[in-house]
Amino acid sequence: MIYLDYNATTPLCQEAFEAMLPWLKGDNGGYGNPSSIHYAGRQVRAAIDASRDHWAHWLGAKSHEIIFTGGGTESDNLALLGLARRHRARGNHLITVATEHHAVLHAMEFLRDHEGFELTLLPVNHEGVVDPRMLEEALRPETILVSIMEANNETGVIQPIPELAAMCRTHGVLFHSDAVQTFGKRRCMPYELGVDALSIAAHKFYGPKGVGLLWLRSGVSIHAIHHGGFQENERRPGTEDVASIIGMTAAAKVALAEVESKCEAQRQQSLREMLWKGIQMIYPTAVRHGDPQHTLSNTLNIHFPLTDGETLIIALDLEGVAVSSGSACMVGSIQSFHVLQAMGVPPQEAQAAVRFSLGRQTTEADINGTVTALEKVLKKQHSTT
Repeated sequence: MIYLDYNATTPLCQEAFEAMLPWLKGDNGGYGNPSSIHYAGRQVRAAIDASRDHWAHWLGAKSHEIIFTGGGTESDNLALLGLARRHRARGNHLITVATEHHAVLHAMEFLRDHEGFELTLLPVNHEGVVDPRMLEEALRPETILVSIMEANNETGVIQPIPELAAMCRTHGVLFHSDAVQTFGKRRCMPYELGVDALSIAAHKFYGPKGVGLLWLRSGVSIHAIHHGGFQENERRPGTEDVASIIGMTAAAKVALAEVESKCEAQRQQSLREMLWKGIQMIYPTAVRHGDPQHTLSNTLNIHFPLTDGETLIIALDLEGVAVSSGSACMVGSIQSFHVLQAMGVPPQEAQAAVRFSLGRQTTEADINGTVTALEKVLKKQHSTT
């Protein structure tokens, strides 16, 4: 199989697997509850605390600013629901962007529809970028929270987060960013970005599924959205998944080394451009979405005029090539095309779009094989229409 759906998820790296294994097996009492005061519990607690310290160092943050969660969606929900509810006394106006992941959009819409908050959805230009002037115009005295993702999961478009966050800070407005697609692909330091909260998910950088974290700036208070124990400094109750936390930490160490060297990003960008050139040769009318100079190096979003995107994806799968039409969280839903439509792409064209996302295991042979498979299925699709 040629796998070009790394933005949906990545395979678990060997380093993460090996780091997790002793804790999954419970070697030397590693099966203890981290809230227990006996030796087995203290051993597990020490491992979690060590992971938290590593994350604090990597993010240029403090250990108590790290909240371990069950993944990116939970991190987004905790940030948005928790911050909006906690700071409602200051106002009830929220702002996000029309191209956000549904973990953000649906959380914001829930606050609007069920808890009386007001919500502004910012538009994007045809390249998928937010105009900072639009944000400035949308800010009100009662605005308390803005959430804008650093890089889009469907198009790879990168937003000017430092500029947007600085604007919010000037107005005393909290700023959250979904960095699920960014971490492990580019430098991601919350204090440099100027944000107040940042969401991360392990399975996007070769860590285990079902674990993530929320970085929350020191001094920013938040309401827990779940109720139970006192874990994570009373911000996220529930017994921690020690094996997954340790696996995420091991995967992050590898990913951050790649970010530092930049070699892997450059390699994937070269392969991405190789793929685009191959597509242009076999299908000259193909349209690329997003400015390639301001997108993630591994992401290519293309629509193929006069084709059906879902049929094309299924046909490629039968040829052994795994790609997607957008967010893996919205399979079977027309809403999965909301990003392209917000960029001004007509619905029919948006539904003919395919996302190719590359990763560590992607090779030139994979790119050549993908182009060959595309040529075959496109010819077949047009011969039957």
